[in-house]
Amino acid sequence: MSETATPKNSLWFSILLGTLSATGPLAIDLYLPALPQMTTELQTTTSLAQLSITSCLIGLAIGQIIIGGLSDHFGRKNPLIIGFFLFGLASLAISFTSSITLLIILRFVQGICGASGQVLSRAVARDLFSGHKLTRFYAILNSINGVFPIIAPIIGGLMIHFMPWQGVFVLLGIIGFVLVVLIMVGLPETLPTEHRTVGNFWQSLKGMGSVFSIPHFATWTIATGLIYGALFSYISASSFIFEKTFHLSPQIFSLFYALNGLGMILGNNIPGWLTARYSDRTQVRGALIVTILASAGLLISATMKPQLMVVVALIWVFVIMNGMLLTLTTSIIMNLTDRHAGSASAMVGLSQNAFGSIASPLVGVLGTGYAPMAGLIMLTNLGALGLMGRKKKTT
Repeated sequence: MSETATPKNSLWFSILLGTLSATGPLAIDLYLPALPQMTTELQTTTSLAQLSITSCLIGLAIGQIIIGGLSDHFGRKNPLIIGFFLFGLASLAISFTSSITLLIILRFVQGICGASGQVLSRAVARDLFSGHKLTRFYAILNSINGVFPIIAPIIGGLMIHFMPWQGVFVLLGIIGFVLVVLIMVGLPETLPTEHRTVGNFWQSLKGMGSVFSIPHFATWTIATGLIYGALFSYISASSFIFEKTFHLSPQIFSLFYALNGLGMILGNNIPGWLTARYSDRTQVRGALIVTILASAGLLISATMKPQLMVVVALIWVFVIMNGMLLTLTTSIIMNLTDRHAGSASAMVGLSQNAFGSIASPLVGVLGTGYAPMAGLIMLTNLGALGLMGRKKKTT
C-alpha cells in the first residue's frame, strides 16, 4: 500500500489504533479495583469473581479467531464497527445483572466483541509495515495501549468510591459506542479488495490453519502465549495482593497499578530503541532471563516478612520486561507472513488469551498471596526460554 493511501504516519492514526487495541484489556483493568467489592455484593467467592476475568479472556480468544478470519475476507473496517457496537451493548447489559453466573456469561460475550480491536489493530499495522518498521510501530502502538492500564484502575478506583461497581460497565458501554463513531469517520480501510481471501466465510476460517505451516510460527505463537499468561497471573492477583496482603485501599492500589503501567510503556519502547543494534530474538532472550531472576526474587521474598517496596520493585522489573517481550514476539510473528495478517493476528490473540485464561483462575485457586503469582511467572518464562532453545535459525 502506498504511503499516501492511509494516514499511517499521523499521530491521530496511531492514537486511534492504540485505543482500539486497548479496549479488550480495558474491560479488565477498569474494574480490577472493584473485584473485592463485587465479590462481596454478589455474595460469591474470590475464584468465581476471578472467573469473570477468565470468561472475558476466553471470549477475547474465540472472538479473535472469528473476527480475524472475517477481516481477511471482508476487510478490517466493517468488522471493527460491528464489534464495538456489540461491545457497548454487552457492557450495558452487565451493569444490570445481579447474578455472578450471568455476569460471567456476559463477560464472555463482551470479550468476543472487544476482540475486534485487539486482532485488527495488529492486522492493520501489518497491512502497512514490515521488518524493523513494524517493530517500531508496535512499540508506539503498545505504548499508547499502555496508557490505559495506568488510567483505568485509577478511574475504576475513584468510581467505586462514589458509585457501585456497575458504573464501571456503564462507562465501558459508552466507550464502545464512541469508538464506533471514531472508526466510521477516522479509520481508512487498509486491506484492498485484491488482497482479500476468496471463497465463503467458512473457507476463510479453514484457511486460517495454513499460517502454522510457516516455519517457526507455532513456536513463537506458543511463546507469546506463555509470556501473556505470566502477565495475567500478575493482573488477576494484583488487587488481592495489595489490598489483602498489604491492606492498601483500592485507591492506593490503583496508584501502584498505574506505576506498573508506566513500566509496561517503558518496556514497550525498549525494542524500538534497540532494534538497530540487537536482533529481536536476542532481546527476547535477555528479557526472559531478567524476568526469571525477578520472579525468583519474589519467591525468596515470599518466604520472609512481606516488604511492600521490595515486592513493588520486583514486579516493576517484571512488567518492564513483559512489555518488551509482548512487543517483540508480536512483531516477530507478524513478520513471518506477508498475507493473511488477520489470521496470523488471530492466532497470536488466541494463544495469548488462552494462556491468560488458564493463569488467571489458577492464581486464585493456588492462593491470593504473591508466591503463586511469582511461581507462575517463573514457570511460564522458563517455558518460553525453553522454546527459544529449540530454535536454531535466528529470526
